[in-house]
Amino acid sequence: MTMTNRNDSMIRDIKLAPHGKVKLDWVKAHMPLLNNIETQFRKELPFNGLRVSICLHLEAKTGYLAQVIQAGGAEVAVCGSNPLSTQDDVVAALVESGITAFAWHDVTDEEYHMHLNKALDFKPDAIIDDGGDLVGILHTQRLDQAKEIIGGCEETTTGIVRLMALEKSGRLQFPMMAVNDAYCKYLFDNRYGTGQSVWDAVARTTNLVVAGKTVAVIGYGWCGKGVAMRAKGLGAKVIVTETDPIKAIEAYMDGFEVMSIGEAAAHADIFVTVTGNRDVIADGHFDIMKDGAIMCNAGHFDVEINKNDLAARAVTVREVRKNIDEYAMKDGRKLYLLAEGRLVNLAAGDGHPAEVMDMTFALQALSLKHVVRNGKSLGARVHSVPAELDRYVANLRLQTLGIKIDQLTKEQASYLNS
Repeated sequence: MTMTNRNDSMIRDIKLAPHGKVKLDWVKAHMPLLNNIETQFRKELPFNGLRVSICLHLEAKTGYLAQVIQAGGAEVAVCGSNPLSTQDDVVAALVESGITAFAWHDVTDEEYHMHLNKALDFKPDAIIDDGGDLVGILHTQRLDQAKEIIGGCEETTTGIVRLMALEKSGRLQFPMMAVNDAYCKYLFDNRYGTGQSVWDAVARTTNLVVAGKTVAVIGYGWCGKGVAMRAKGLGAKVIVTETDPIKAIEAYMDGFEVMSIGEAAAHADIFVTVTGNRDVIADGHFDIMKDGAIMCNAGHFDVEINKNDLAARAVTVREVRKNIDEYAMKDGRKLYLLAEGRLVNLAAGDGHPAEVMDMTFALQALSLKHVVRNGKSLGARVHSVPAELDRYVANLRLQTLGIKIDQLTKEQASYLNS
């Protein structure tokens, strides 16, 4: 049963708020960078008088980011960026704290797009997007509204790809910060965050051992590197598949076996897709998989594993554990798909560790401040996060860890610049 709260939020049950607040308190205790920025924002009020709509995976860490933006003076609305990753208790706690929310767990496609549109009906001055969903609607269905947006930030590789296509075609209407491409995002969030959270989710969902199994990692970008590294650490034999010859050589020299997906399909016990592309496991791949093979996706959209091809080959489909669907093939083999092929670390887990997301969300908050401060003078392009913000976040992280590093002397700096 959904309900409308006093601030016109659309949530499932406001009574869940106390449990969600406990989750928020936990991540706040482990996100010192955002603590620091929240204190700054309360003094500076960089978003005073502005409205900000945020489309992200609505769990506790994201919830705290929304509260930090709110602390900077903004009126904030949130909606989910994945049908299965929203945590209803966190959403309820955000509404209790004065944030407008349009979200609940396990939405239909119709409800999902309704929530996106509601977040835009909020009439934001700036946005934080994940996968380009808000930007996509603004540029296809709400072009007049798009022209009024000051700018925003994008969280994922998939979103950056969509933004670059808009920029290349000359259609992008406002500046967007490519937060995903900042060093303090992809080197840590994409690699260590994805690497750990994928296997957290797989282990929690299946209750099976990873050691001794053969794992196929489909895609060797920064997320794929993290997934492969953690699989190896858990004792798995790791196969990497790639379309990029340079990344394939990199995987080979990192000690992994490299082959085509057509070959890997017959060998792996667990498949993890991390490409951002569609149909990377499809069609005949299912015909040669081992009995008991497990598939999951760590890319943004649920298009990497072709569920239609899989279902067409199945005699029966049933849920055998929460977030595990069993597809029984005509020849008696059983193949398993986790979390409906959606982003497994959030659809079947709690997402990246809080300390990792602390760096990413520090960049998000500071990048949004940069966009709002500079406005459309930035130009309607995809912008890199300024190097000084990247270094500021890195130094802040070192401070919270109690780590001191060397500083260049004037002579050394002069030598390097000579």
